[in-house]
Amino acid sequence: MASNLQQTMLDAIETELQQQVARLDSPRTKNFHEMLTYHMGWSGEGAGPQATGKRIRPLLTLLSVSSSSKEEKQQGIIMNWLRAVSVAASIELVHNFSLVHDDIQDNSEYRRGRKTAWVKWGSPMAINVGDALFVIANQAVLDLQKHYPAEMVVRAAGILSNCCLELTQGQYLDMSYEERTDLTIDDYWPMIGGKTSALLSACTQIGALLGYAQNEKVELYRLFGYHLGLAFQVQDDILGIWGDEMLTGKSAASDLVEGKNSLPVLFGLEKNGEFAKRWKQGPITEDEVADVAKLLEREGGKIYAEQVSESETQKALDYLDQADPQGEAGEALLGLANMLLKRKQ
Repeated sequence: MASNLQQTMLDAIETELQQQVARLDSPRTKNFHEMLTYHMGWSGEGAGPQATGKRIRPLLTLLSVSSSSKEEKQQGIIMNWLRAVSVAASIELVHNFSLVHDDIQDNSEYRRGRKTAWVKWGSPMAINVGDALFVIANQAVLDLQKHYPAEMVVRAAGILSNCCLELTQGQYLDMSYEERTDLTIDDYWPMIGGKTSALLSACTQIGALLGYAQNEKVELYRLFGYHLGLAFQVQDDILGIWGDEMLTGKSAASDLVEGKNSLPVLFGLEKNGEFAKRWKQGPITEDEVADVAKLLEREGGKIYAEQVSESETQKALDYLDQADPQGEAGEALLGLANMLLKRKQ
């Protein structure tokens, strides 16, 4: 359950997102605008909270602004984070641009229980939807200049631009790893560092920057976000093989059937035992999943991934502790991190 502060932030984020996307709401591009509002979860069949997602990334950003700000005690919580809401929206738009393109690249027909943009309107149009979200994200960053000095706006924009390049690098590695059987655990970290950790670390780094934190504290917030992303992805890998479908909302069979090079799988390949032998023989079918998952667990894949997840979780929480987040926002930031890092299996 979101706190009052979190709910206030989430409401402000949603309003800002709708205002940013409304740049396309004109007579000639009305249908185009509706494609974006559909993907964002605001329109079409099944629209609503389930379709929008949890807006974790922009919330992390605003909590980082507020919890790192010296101004909180002087002028109240509301004003200091509201000035940064445009960049929180920008980060969410970047995330959604990547999802639209990922769905095309992965041939995914559904997202959050609804048909994906490319299924509804075709790949060429969906690519344009993703491009529009990316452009609007860059425009939203520049709205910071209403409230921040130019040098801070440039620095925030630079962090986000670097993050976007890392996203593409991570996606490249993910796609280039498909159908390879010579990968090692060392190959895993650059991939998820780009695909998952880059954006989460940008959230917390930009947030602390816009909270006027000292450089040392900004770096601690960045490291918190980075290791939060690593721990989150490793947990997702575990759930993708051994998770309870009723709790996770996705099939535990999918990662093995799809041949995903997750951390437990790469551990099993390095062990070069019976699991590796079966993996190299070709795609795993649905009816094999339970046996293959048990085989990987017997060879130590699950416990290894759990140990790594615990290690990265501890690193994230240690960096957050060192950053010393303040006030209600600090408590909410720690609560959000614990929620992300301790999902039930």
